Amino acid sequence: MILSNKIFSFFKNLKLNNQRDWFIDNKPTFKLYEAQVKEFGEELKNRLNKFDSIDRFKVFRIYRDVRFSKDKTPFKTYFGMTWHRSKPQYRGGYYLNISPGNNFLACGFWDPSPKDLKRIRQEFNYDAQDFKTIVSAPIFNSIWGDLKGNELKTAPRGIDKNHLEIDLIRKKQYIFSIPYSNKEVCEEGFIDKVEDALKKVRPFVDYMSEVLTTDENGQSLL
Repeated sequence: MILSNKIFSFFKNLKLNNQRDWFIDNKPTFKLYEAQVKEFGEELKNRLNKFDSIDRFKVFRIYRDVRFSKDKTPFKTYFGMTWHRSKPQYRGGYYLNISPGNNFLACGFWDPSPKDLKRIRQEFNYDAQDFKTIVSAPIFNSIWGDLKGNELKTAPRGIDKNHLEIDLIRKKQYIFSIPYSNKEVCEEGFIDKVEDALKKVRPFVDYMSEVLTTDENGQSLL
């Protein structure tokens, strides 16, 4: 499965002509590339289900919600794709963004619920060594790099600001990502590269899944 490099030309043109009339005239071209992306996503879903548990693949709609945005352009200039792991046992998710000069694969917890965030912080407050061992392993770190995510400016309520693991505890998101060039996205082996990266990220999502499906005493919540 190879993605066409013309996807990037389409989005560059859309960025310059982000209006409904232009999009309607060029919608057949968009639908062609959207079909390619959906085929890519479904193939990846099938591959992932050989070693993971994905219950749903989704391509986000091209239409922007402009109701509360200062930017009133009606269309997104990228493809956004998600692969949802089967809850409640398998937690975390995968996301792929395809846009001129802004291609990336991401994995983790973008918007954890207050309950989940509290449980993650509770675990790190107790012991974060297993987590740090996983994400610092050379085979993991060489592909996924360092942990990213928004964080509090200070410690959460009830946590000592001088806690040894405060850098982990004050995070509001737990995300890893990999950037790709336009050229890489359109290479024949790109889907293999993404599949391999998601195999390598399994220790992280498996660890987080175990945390989020057990209580503070390690007893299963399922």
